Parts: sequence; C-alpha cells; structure tokens
Amino acid sequence: MSHRAYIAIGTNLGDRLANYRKALAQIRQVPQSRVTRESSLYESEPHGKARNRFLNGVVELVTELEAKELLKQIQKIEDSMGRKRDASAKKATNVSRVIDLDILFFDTQTIAAKNLKIPHPEIQNRRFVLLPLSELAPALVHPVLASTVSKLLVITPDTKKCSLYKQ
Repeated sequence: MSHRAYIAIGTNLGDRLANYRKALAQIRQVPQSRVTRESSLYESEPHGKARNRFLNGVVELVTELEAKELLKQIQKIEDSMGRKRDASAKKATNVSRVIDLDILFFDTQTIAAKNLKIPHPEIQNRRFVLLPLSELAPALVHPVLASTVSKLLVITPDTKKCSLYKQ
C-alpha cells in the first residue's frame, strides 16, 4: 500500500547547501520510495539555542514503507551525515544541526509513539516548515488541528524571518 509523507529538511552547520543537497539525494535512495515533489529552499532565523541561519525545505514522498520504517531510514541518513544522538540531544530542541529530517505528515495518520509523533507536534509553530509545506500541500488538513496548512501559516505565532533562499 502506498503512503504519502512530507519530510522537512533543515541544516545550519557547515556548507548548508551541500548538506541539503546530500540529504535530498539520500532521501531519493530510500527503498520502496520516491520523491514526487520538493519545495523551494528557504533561509530562516534560528530558534532557541541555534546561532546560525538555517536552510529549510520540504519534500513529498510516496512510499511503500510504514511510518516507523521510514523514520529508521531518515535517521540512517542523519547518522551518515554526522547527526549526533545522545540523551541530552533528545531533550535539546532548536539547536544547531548538520542535518535535521522530520516526518511532518504520513497520510492522515496520527501516531504517538515514544520516538515518533505524527503529525509532527510543532508544525503549527514553525514558519520555516509551514512556508515550504504550503508550496506543496496548501489544502492538506492537519488531522489533529482540523486546519489546512495554508491557514496554519496565516495564524502561526512564529514571527521569525523566513524567506526564499537566494543562491
């Protein structure tokens, strides 16, 4: 059975554009999956403890994998690119990262597992996710908040600057 997933890509350490492109190339290699669309690239102000500006985007993926297996695949990509995972990092949000991949939506499923929450619990609070996601799926309805992506973008409390990335 095919599933439609949306994955956010973010990077703010090192060569951000190279990191983004490498992650995208590896997402294209995920077994039983194919990238069907990708958003423009956005540059955003950092949140929390992060200090460098991020490059962000979203891809739409059609996959035969279940959500937990897709999570394993994207975590392998993060690990291969030097993403560090330790006990303190799990608690740390909004920190600098070589790469950050998050499953935003997986069909209309809601999942509340220990290591996987779908829809991603912070979508509505992140302009840097909503802008690229609204390019791909403005009418997609958040299954918990019962609001479209485009409406969430209008009402997000996030006021951080996020604009198209000029290469």
